Amino acid sequence: MAQHVLATGQTACFDALGRAIPCGGTGQDGAHRTGLRPEGARFSPDGAVVVDRLTGLAWSRNANPGDFPLTWEEALALVETMNRERAHGHDDWRLPNRIELASLIDFGAARPALPADAPFEKLEQTWYWTSTTAAISPAHAWYVEMSGGRMFFGRKSQFFLAWPVRGPGCGVLRASGQTDCFDSAGVRIPCAGTGQDGETRIGAAWPEPRFEMAGDGVRDRLTGLVWRRASRLTGAPVDWEGALQAVAALEAREGGGWRLPNINELESLVDCARHGPALPAGHPFVDLTDVYWSSTTSAYEPGWSFALYLNKGAIGVGHKRAASFDVWPVRG
Repeated sequence: MAQHVLATGQTACFDALGRAIPCGGTGQDGAHRTGLRPEGARFSPDGAVVVDRLTGLAWSRNANPGDFPLTWEEALALVETMNRERAHGHDDWRLPNRIELASLIDFGAARPALPADAPFEKLEQTWYWTSTTAAISPAHAWYVEMSGGRMFFGRKSQFFLAWPVRGPGCGVLRASGQTDCFDSAGVRIPCAGTGQDGETRIGAAWPEPRFEMAGDGVRDRLTGLVWRRASRLTGAPVDWEGALQAVAALEAREGGGWRLPNINELESLVDCARHGPALPAGHPFVDLTDVYWSSTTSAYEPGWSFALYLNKGAIGVGHKRAASFDVWPVRG
């Protein structure tokens, strides 16, 4: 099982029209169900704090302690105030980085896209800030959308919600790769005291080198996944069912366990310090393009599937019947 990649939570399968179908032989996320998952109850409430037993992180039970949408700097200041006042008995709260916040998403659920046993209060089905700046435009920061699970970035002067987290976790989540800090104008600043992802750098450190050749593929030594070195299997964009069929044909020809990656596996490649593409420096991949299909259906709109926008590092969706995206097989 891949290290530092959580299961998406998706257990059902759907056709291109969004109709539920049996999972056998589909090659979809709901059929493979790869990734790390909790054993037993995932969340352990402790008063005003909820511990995620899968990641080891402790979240504010109140998912909107600021009550109102905040700018990015106001969100960071909210956490600073909580620490100064030792909110809920702790002074080590922080704004989560994008990997931490996305770890709460259950891609098998929608409205909200959280696990069924999540005991949080005052959750709003809207966008929540992370502490991670968007490398492609440092005047923007990443946010996660709680009704469906998309991840994009907004201008730091815009208004979104903040959900504090604390604790180092248990090493399940990887570091985002971000090491610099930026103000709301996108100017690089010293990290000390900012509370930004570039200062806290929470998560498992990346191995050096991160990638190594593995026969006809490239092994990511952080996750254990093996990717095709040439990332465009079909040579041109295809629709979602075409993507699944192309990987199935590859597996029939070559064997080895090739499949269409789920959205968490695709996102695991992202280096939040880079863009165009948002891949770690020195990666060995060739024939890269911008958008890749995942095997994960959108529970919010099952006629759509999740995709990775590689140049930005964003998680969006695409209509399954549109020949819009490319195919990057994975195994392991």
